[in-house]
Amino acid sequence: MLQCLVVDIADAALDPSVALHFVSDDAFGGIDIFVGRVRMANQGRDVTGIHYDMFDSLALAVFAKSAEKAILHYGPKIRIYVAHAKGRLNVGDFAVIVAVGTPHRDQAFRACRDVIEAVKHEAPIWKKEHYIDGSSEWSEGCALCVDETATMLAYEHIEHGQVIACSAQESDMCGSAIA
Repeated sequence: MLQCLVVDIADAALDPSVALHFVSDDAFGGIDIFVGRVRMANQGRDVTGIHYDMFDSLALAVFAKSAEKAILHYGPKIRIYVAHAKGRLNVGDFAVIVAVGTPHRDQAFRACRDVIEAVKHEAPIWKKEHYIDGSSEWSEGCALCVDETATMLAYEHIEHGQVIACSAQESDMCGSAIA
């Protein structure tokens, strides 16, 4: 079971309690929720807000595709909720919520991570940051995607009990160039 939404901030705010309610089931021992908020600074600049624009129907298709892929990978006993805000958000506002409920915590953690990364990498969502000095500009992606030094940093993670080294450039650990 899945629910995917684009929420125009002019009509309503994203609500994590709605996501929690949707993914809750007495058969589930694991629930994981990722909530992305507008932060007050990005790459050394003070931010007053963000404007998200998107191709709604295609974004919803990407949300559904990523959720369906997680369902296939982590099993049919899963609930997934994906919602992204659209429009002008202020510092502290919720921008994106991904929630996953599964029988076990590991499935919930992994599925939630897979879905949010797909949303960041694949959905046609554009972000314009507004700064305290009155200027604004369209984001080129996350810091790891645009900062050459950061993309070359190596990190290690554990996968199926093995420690695997890779660079951020080779992984899905950074954001996307379009979100």
